Amino acid sequence: MRTKILALTLLGGIAFPAVSDAWQLSDSCPASHQKLADGTCELVTLYDFYASPDQHGGVQAELPELLSGRFTPQQIDLGRILFFDPILSAEKDMSCASCHQPERGLSDGRKRSLGATTGAARTELPRSTPSLWNVGFQPRFMWDGRAETLEEQALLPLFSEVEMGNTKEGVETALLDNPAYVQLFDDAFEAPPSVERVGTALAAFQASLVSFNSRYDRYAHGDASALSPQEVLGMNAFRGFVGRCSQCHIPPLFTDSELSVVGAPENDLGHADLGAGALNTDEPALLGAFKVPTLRNITRTAPYFHSGQFETLDEVVDFYNNDRGHMAPEGQDLKIHWHVHMTKGPQLSKEDMVNIVAFLSALEDETLMPTVPEKLPSGLTPVPGL
Repeated sequence: MRTKILALTLLGGIAFPAVSDAWQLSDSCPASHQKLADGTCELVTLYDFYASPDQHGGVQAELPELLSGRFTPQQIDLGRILFFDPILSAEKDMSCASCHQPERGLSDGRKRSLGATTGAARTELPRSTPSLWNVGFQPRFMWDGRAETLEEQALLPLFSEVEMGNTKEGVETALLDNPAYVQLFDDAFEAPPSVERVGTALAAFQASLVSFNSRYDRYAHGDASALSPQEVLGMNAFRGFVGRCSQCHIPPLFTDSELSVVGAPENDLGHADLGAGALNTDEPALLGAFKVPTLRNITRTAPYFHSGQFETLDEVVDFYNNDRGHMAPEGQDLKIHWHVHMTKGPQLSKEDMVNIVAFLSALEDETLMPTVPEKLPSGLTPVPGL
């Protein structure tokens, strides 16, 4: 059964959504969190019992610091409501969840995301939607690492002309004109709606999106039966010197959140993305660099890479097991990461490749998927599909 970690209550007998006191934020922390004396929520996992150096990569390795900080239950719950509410977009037709869809691993199942409506159709963006699982641990955001905080990451799509297309004034006016939201911001912040508080609330909610209850996690904590024999073989190949997958996809987050050049191919439209190199033309090593994605729930977020270049995980593993730079765009002088095979030709056996893909399914865990609100203070429909 899916765990409902947050609650939004509509009190009986009061019309929706005009009366502000019809809405009540949760005063309980999400599952896997404990409320501290200062009223904020702190994540608690079995990984707290381990001690290891940074980026240790072992099975029983402690989690890094949750960089997003701690938030109150009310701030988290307000962020959840805002996340699903199209009121934040200029045309009131998109929410954060339009791209980060719960039923698609907090991604959208597309090669490239859809943005604002232009004419009769929505704009297709150049990159795919990254998953948000465990995003609160990351030190940089977006495929090219352009955002340095979770709050900045949450707000960038709101003000992008090709995404939600809004302005600071547009966001604040929409919320201030809504009595329910005025009351909810007062409950969460003791202050009126503002763009800064929207960013904080969205960051609070996204930091609560944690996934550490997979079969792999049970295995890591001592349950030897949690993985099949094939998955154990796949894990060993994943961590082994030949595969070296865990050098960048470091457990338990299964990412190092670094910008890495792997020689990603151009997409099916012939576009060769410069990655982080487009933001910093003075640093040759960033040409074609993209943030290493988490592999948590990776089976739910196909297609793969920054522009959906690969449809299946088998194709991804084959890419890394092939000649170094064999699919890199012509004319790009890429400084490919040294963990990508230095020699030509396949290194992993066919059996190893199949076993690695099998192991990746053991990283599935969406037990703490948030509850989608049935109704919103704006009166709009939650998560309009794109």
